[in-house]
Amino acid sequence: MALPSAGSSSPAPNHSHRLTPVSIEGKAPIVALIGNPNSGKSSLFNLLTGFRRHVANYPGVSVDVGRAPVRGIARRVELLDLPGSYSLTALSPDEALVRDALEGRLAHTPKPDAIVVVVDATNLRRNLFLLTELYEFHLPIVVALNMSDIARARGLSIDDRLLGERLGAAVVPAVATRSASAGPLRAAIEQAIDHAAPTEPPSSPPARNASPEQRYDWIDGALDGVVKRVGHSLSTHSERADRIVTHPLWGCLILLAVMFVIFQSIFTWAAPLMDFIDGGFGWLSQAAGGLAPAGAWRSFVTDGLIGGVGGVLIFLPQILILFAFIALLEDLGYMARAAFMMDRAMRVFGLTGRAFIPLLSSYACAVPAIMGTRAISDRRERFVTILIAPFMSCSARLPVYVLITAALIPATPFLGGWIDLRGLVLLAMYIVGLVVAAPIAWLLRRTAFRGPPPSFMLELPSYKWPRPRAIWARMWAAGRGFVVRAGTIILAVNLMVWALAYFPHSPETRARVEATATAESWDAERFDHELAGAYQRDSYLGRMGRTIEPLVRPIGWDWRIGMAVIASFPAREVVVSTLGTIYNLGANENEASAPLQQALKDARWPGGRPVFTIPVGLSIMVFFALCAQCSSTLVVIGRETQSWLWPIVSFVAMTAMAWMAAWMTSTLGGVVTAAIR
Repeated sequence: MALPSAGSSSPAPNHSHRLTPVSIEGKAPIVALIGNPNSGKSSLFNLLTGFRRHVANYPGVSVDVGRAPVRGIARRVELLDLPGSYSLTALSPDEALVRDALEGRLAHTPKPDAIVVVVDATNLRRNLFLLTELYEFHLPIVVALNMSDIARARGLSIDDRLLGERLGAAVVPAVATRSASAGPLRAAIEQAIDHAAPTEPPSSPPARNASPEQRYDWIDGALDGVVKRVGHSLSTHSERADRIVTHPLWGCLILLAVMFVIFQSIFTWAAPLMDFIDGGFGWLSQAAGGLAPAGAWRSFVTDGLIGGVGGVLIFLPQILILFAFIALLEDLGYMARAAFMMDRAMRVFGLTGRAFIPLLSSYACAVPAIMGTRAISDRRERFVTILIAPFMSCSARLPVYVLITAALIPATPFLGGWIDLRGLVLLAMYIVGLVVAAPIAWLLRRTAFRGPPPSFMLELPSYKWPRPRAIWARMWAAGRGFVVRAGTIILAVNLMVWALAYFPHSPETRARVEATATAESWDAERFDHELAGAYQRDSYLGRMGRTIEPLVRPIGWDWRIGMAVIASFPAREVVVSTLGTIYNLGANENEASAPLQQALKDARWPGGRPVFTIPVGLSIMVFFALCAQCSSTLVVIGRETQSWLWPIVSFVAMTAMAWMAAWMTSTLGGVVTAAIR
């Protein structure tokens, strides 16, 4: 495994987190926890602090700085969990962040008073490479010799006392999953803080501009006589399992099976929970509607507030299920294997294997998938993955596809009825996004996110039994983060769209409908549906639909389709209920509704020409396959990129591409239809 050169003495590139050094008088001592990915660093953080920091058996997951007080020490000592790093050459944002933290250049975070470097006892030579770079910061260092139990199981005997003498630091054997390891580590941390003297090994450590070869020569000298093998060298369970799991054929089949389970779980297993949430908020809306006075206040409470909160929480089952699987596979050790298997295919588009899981998850829902990109350590690759994730056809697009397909596409059979035209059209809609996303990723990596190919220095960790507590902690953090960070903004967008669809709610609209009802003797249900449709057509949202009609008319759409597109901004599937209201069928219509399908077939332009033809229907599906018509996704993009620039860029660019693709589909479809006739 090649490590990046440590020979650069030039300053690290400027990153957004870099600020001037911080100095706080009377502050609690700060101890930085540092280590290679998969060294058990975050597990030790949890052990020492009791803080439920996310733990993952996958390189690059700890992409931010965790901070919590150390438990079991009389005075307050703050422990920082820094991103996993193989080196501190500042070639990646994570490496730069670690260096900035050690230099005291992070906002609100003073320079550490000591360092705890976590090393994997089964691979000391590689792990000590990072230690040779830490000497230059002239801080007290404690070496946590983690996974000592695994080293013993593999027949390795480590003389930790001799190793401590060679390194000039306290070396504490540890097993991060056992509470007994906490006491000796806490004692070593206290002693390092009290001693407050920089760690200096007996033999001079490599200089800052030393080459990797020079550093490894120094490490070999320090390890001479320290590590001995006891017994026979046998292949481990992980090595034997990897002969199948990473096999070119069997490994791909296993990966396909795992991905199918993940995809199926998010796509279908979450449905009962989502239906339960939807039904619960529907019941709550009805109950609140019976208590609130009729009019704007009742609509605000039932449709705006309760409907908006439900529109946020309905994503939770998919988010929790996705992150449960991610945590399970990370803890098990399989996630690194999946990334390894997909790396070659993803590199064609300028990405690595780490982008595969989020992109696949986007087919269920882009919201948890974008949050899942936190596992990608390279900033450029992460941003590209975030920006192309919305192109994958999520489950919210399916109601639109089903409605249009059932209403307009004939069920023409092929292969003796095993396949029909409707199924092929649905498949094509799922392929469209992937076909468009691939060249866009390639283009982004060569323009806005131009840079060296992302490093993929991947270590295959040992397989471990998943820990339910760690899985639950990951699910809790993801769910809570979504509700607190993104949910408030999504709710605000939902309320804004509700207001646009409700107001002005003028008496003139009701009077016009009542006059028609008197003439045609409608029953109460039909009157309510007609009135709701009239209110929506006369609302600000309806006026917006008429305003944008010149923009959508070249595609073959009328203002009603344009209005439905605007109304679907909180969630794409809202277009179905919006069309139901527009065509006076009520907001409870769904994609399988025969009356709504018939209403689309019967819709006419003023001259009598059908509004919904096959080319128009295909253009609507293509538009929704490519557009960013999802406020939840845009909000999460803003949160994950820490900038509102990228949601705006994503919305504008995807909408423009969707319009162009819809126009081309409608135009080409019209030409083909005319030729057939």
